[in-house]
Amino acid sequence: MKLSILGCYSATPRAITNTTAQVLEINNNMFLIDCGEGTQVHLRKHKIKFNRIKRVFISHLHGDHFFGLVGLISTFRLLTREADLHVYGPKGIKEIVTLQMKLADSWTNYNLYFHELTSDKSELIFEDDTVEVYTIPLEHRIYTNGYLFKEKAHDLKIDIEAVKEANINVAYYRKLKQGFDVENEDGVLIDHKKVTQKGKKAQSYAFCSDTVYKEDIVPIIKDVDVLYHESTFLDQHAHLAPRTKHSTAKEAAIIAKKANVGTLLLGHYSTRYGDLKPFKDEAKKVFNNVELSEDGKVFEF
Repeated sequence: MKLSILGCYSATPRAITNTTAQVLEINNNMFLIDCGEGTQVHLRKHKIKFNRIKRVFISHLHGDHFFGLVGLISTFRLLTREADLHVYGPKGIKEIVTLQMKLADSWTNYNLYFHELTSDKSELIFEDDTVEVYTIPLEHRIYTNGYLFKEKAHDLKIDIEAVKEANINVAYYRKLKQGFDVENEDGVLIDHKKVTQKGKKAQSYAFCSDTVYKEDIVPIIKDVDVLYHESTFLDQHAHLAPRTKHSTAKEAAIIAKKANVGTLLLGHYSTRYGDLKPFKDEAKKVFNNVELSEDGKVFEF
């Protein structure tokens, strides 16, 4: 599982900071999560191939999370993209994007699908053979969702020496990997547990965009490997968090601890702060395994 942080600051882009956008690579899928202004420039800068992005997930319709989307969609058109593009986001995102395309007479030459979200409950919004994506309802000034990306369980591993000793035909290996008992060449039923080993651990990633401290999300993100949780403020400005519907680094750490996550990744910092180290320091007082998002940083979990 690989996560590329293209931008991780709040409010407006600056020469030295970028607004929210990140790319998650999980089980051969490449997902773009939020698309702040300038995202396509940062994709190029980090040599991320445009044509591998088939699905875009937008958390909410504040500009620092989606102003780069129309530009990216337009660039895909100029590059004569052929692959379908699916956009998931709040109701209204289709109207915003298609109005700009209509007025510019710039309709796409590829299929563009919008999946508009309105539910205040967690729901499965995408699934293929290897990955599931669920919404994480958040509480911000407007309708907002985070997203939970979960690998499906991996197949069991064949113990080659054990299957040979058990005299099992190679035609049944696939069944064994899927957890079925099979008959060997002598007609004897072989317990799959005796000739297989556990497969690779399925990984999970939760992206929690702009939100006030919200314990309701804990059951949804329980035991995830990595949690990205917004941490707009340090504790000295905690009084601003409820008013603006944001969280502090300490609050993000409390959520991580309650949810028993593997790693907490902080981000969406207010541009009032010049040094990010205090964010990590405050969070580590509550939860030990903390990392800082930084523009251009790549994490491999």
